[in-house]
Amino acid sequence: MPGLAISRLGRVDYLTTVAAMQQFSAERGPDSPDQLWLCEHAPVFTQGLAGKAEHVLAAGEIPVVQTNRGGQVTYHGPGQVMAYPLIDLQRAGYYVKEYVYRLEEAVIRTLAHWNVTGHRVASAPGIYVRLDDPFSHAALTGPVPDGDPFRGLGKISALGIKVHRHCTYHGLALNVAMDLEPYARINPCGYAGLKTVDLHTIGVQAAPEDVAEVLGQKLGALLSA
Repeated sequence: MPGLAISRLGRVDYLTTVAAMQQFSAERGPDSPDQLWLCEHAPVFTQGLAGKAEHVLAAGEIPVVQTNRGGQVTYHGPGQVMAYPLIDLQRAGYYVKEYVYRLEEAVIRTLAHWNVTGHRVASAPGIYVRLDDPFSHAALTGPVPDGDPFRGLGKISALGIKVHRHCTYHGLALNVAMDLEPYARINPCGYAGLKTVDLHTIGVQAAPEDVAEVLGQKLGALLSA
């Protein structure tokens, strides 16, 4: 299996990047190396295929872009690391559910590099942290409090993927040190009142480029396995 080629693109336009991913996916052959693109975007709200207009509360000056990824509305902006794996799943030998698990595991391992514990929430793709103690290693256990699976949690990483002819594009976002105000203008990922955090707000001083480096290493190891 060819290795994973990692490209650090810097700050790039969202629509241009999506078009480039689509072109790469359409033109790739059976021997094309898998790729991982790491980048940041200027402020933009993106709607997934299931996105509902009512989840955009007040976009203001930030553009809203319709995409063909899974999921609902989310926000991208400076200080957030975007990771776009372009993987041939058929060649890699695992299915979409396993792919999503590996994406989330890469984020969990990246957070652990800064001693932050990331958590999964059933039926809500992405990674979450405890707001009261992001550094606690205790697992989330017991019944869902008051029927709210997000109570006491903040979302730090969002996932939204597309698979076409066994090949992936779009990917994940990891919040590092960004302006979180735009999240108040939407129902993040379709959940009203969902708290969104970044590493900075939970007390971790890390540069986005350093987080991108670690995330790239974790994704490279997990997606090539």
